[in-house]
Amino acid sequence: MAKVVSINISEKKGVQKKPVEDVNFIEARGIEGDAHAGDWHRQVSLLGQESIDYANEKDGLNLEPGMFAENLTTEGIVLYELPIGTKLRIGETLQEVTQIGKECHSKCQIFYQSGDCVMPREGIFTAVLQGGRVQVGDPIEILK
Repeated sequence: MAKVVSINISEKKGVQKKPVEDVNFIEARGIEGDAHAGDWHRQVSLLGQESIDYANEKDGLNLEPGMFAENLTTEGIVLYELPIGTKLRIGETLQEVTQIGKECHSKCQIFYQSGDCVMPREGIFTAVLQGGRVQVGDPIEILK
């Protein structure tokens, strides 16, 4: 079963996010209190724990959720294989996949440590269609 293993937020863009136990998602905005919330297509970022584990194993690092600046760290779902437009029920929220991967305009600390970063290839972004609470451990359901 796919689930949320970490929720991460920051008040400032361009920094690693800090883990929290639960958050409020605002429809058409993103996560309350997060710097990336707004009226745009990348309101929430998601990255699989499997991608973090791969980076740690491949590069001998000790990276943890939030270090890639992702809002939701997931487990049990291959995020980057989801088609754009896929709808996800996460906790009380309904979200829609709007982008797979991203272009990095400046290299992050992880890139400088290892020469690579999985977020641009394996991270995804969603828009919040229905707000509500999400907490660590909540299931993620792919809606058909």
